[in-house]
Amino acid sequence: VQLVESGGGLVQPGGSLRLSCAVSGFTTRLYVMSWYRQAPGKERESVATIHSVGDYTNYADSVKGRFTISEDTAKNMVYLEMNSLKPEDTAVYYCNRLGALVSWGQGTQVTVSS
Repeated sequence: VQLVESGGGLVQPGGSLRLSCAVSGFTTRLYVMSWYRQAPGKERESVATIHSVGDYTNYADSVKGRFTISEDTAKNMVYLEMNSLKPEDTAVYYCNRLGALVSWGQGTQVTVSS
């Protein structure tokens, strides 16, 4: 099982980024997938969740209306489109299954700063 996140970087407030998560070792469409983030000194939190088979998405209040999670089941990929980024979105972002966690990937750093 391997999770490889990419797409992070340094962006100004109000900017956008698109994160990608390449999954191997299990089929994403069989699980509820989530993007998590961990800011310095804080616990890891789930910010967006998707179950494509059930046509279900859910977002933390802090990102609702700004982030969009999606999934390409044919490619076994999960994405996070992030718009109107704020400094408080600065964190390392990870993808994983919701609940039935597997080993974490290395994550991708998102820094929102002017």
